[in-house]
Amino acid sequence: MAKIKEIQTIRTRENGTWLFVKVITDQPGLYGIGSASDHYRAKTVQTAIETIAPLIIGREVSHIEDIWQSIYTSGYWRNDSVINTVQAGIDMALWDIKGKEAGMPVYQLLGGPCRSAVMCYAHASGDTLQELEDDIRRYMEEGYHVIRCQLGPYGGGGFLEADKAGFPKNHWPQTRAFDDEAYLENVPKMFAYLRDKLGFGPKLTHDVHEHLHPHNAVHLAKLLEPYRLFFLEDLLSPEQVNWYRLVRQQCVTPQAMGELFINPHEFLPLITERLIDYVRVRVSKGGGITNCRKIATLCEWFGVRTAWQEGGDNDPVNQMAAVHLDMASYSFGIQEENHFRAEEYDLFPGYAKLEGGYLYANDQPGLGIDIDEQKAHELFKPELATKSFFISEDRRSDGEIVRP
Repeated sequence: MAKIKEIQTIRTRENGTWLFVKVITDQPGLYGIGSASDHYRAKTVQTAIETIAPLIIGREVSHIEDIWQSIYTSGYWRNDSVINTVQAGIDMALWDIKGKEAGMPVYQLLGGPCRSAVMCYAHASGDTLQELEDDIRRYMEEGYHVIRCQLGPYGGGGFLEADKAGFPKNHWPQTRAFDDEAYLENVPKMFAYLRDKLGFGPKLTHDVHEHLHPHNAVHLAKLLEPYRLFFLEDLLSPEQVNWYRLVRQQCVTPQAMGELFINPHEFLPLITERLIDYVRVRVSKGGGITNCRKIATLCEWFGVRTAWQEGGDNDPVNQMAAVHLDMASYSFGIQEENHFRAEEYDLFPGYAKLEGGYLYANDQPGLGIDIDEQKAHELFKPELATKSFFISEDRRSDGEIVRP
């Protein structure tokens, strides 16, 4: 049996926010790749991989579950976003190797396909209702059946400009403020407009991005019930998930939650009490294929579906890992789409093809995707990668930060 000989990291994208793991075996030419990208902590994750590598070098690559459990407890403290990402990158690479050894795609190793392709939802936005409608129609023409609708950036519809924000006289430097009541007023109006113009044919979603106070979040879910959303995403922050019980008591608006979850105990009660309808954990933040397939199985038993999180900071390798899980999971619901630039796709032979609102895997062994290290090196710009990245801050009129 092949053994782990070496673990390498490959950092790329112009700004250095993509990070990949390459697990090299003692068998000539046999290796696997996995995603360990973290837009905000790429260098930290890279160091963590290098720290953990000696623990598993020399082990048999086929012992995926044992290696996962070993890394999980290796630092005593567990369930943090960095170590989860380390685990995921290594785990994906090991599944990639196992598929190559077996001569079949990973989704075949997971039990075979439950579907022919992976349905995705698109991201439509506009600064005005007309612009948003036009963007939705563009995606509909491309073949998408499910489309997320946003008025501008996250929180759009809830921002007040300086002359209406009611700033205190000693307010901190900010040009606008987020206001719950404005959001409660404008987002239902947005969906009333869209349903009037588009009817109920297209399936529509919306991402609150945890901007509301909990009681207002419950109110919004009730207000949106007549517009029959496919789901309402991230209505509450992870710190306030107990409020989902009140949401469930008040309305039937489907709920999607979980892209900030890193500990299984955060989403376990939401699934087992059937308080949400879609789990949105990112595969690389949920511990990789090994752990996320367990999440998918748990979802199946409780009638919850998966909608693995992607987002603009994600990468084609993590996307492909999600596709393999989607193909083999009965509990699959929808997959978030992600577009990359042509020069970024060019790094990844075998990437998942996105056409007409569907992602298509391929029949290549393993994950079916590889990375061109020379092109990855050429794309990387060290001067851009020195920059630190932080999530953008929205604030209320008194300066209080809105937790994203």
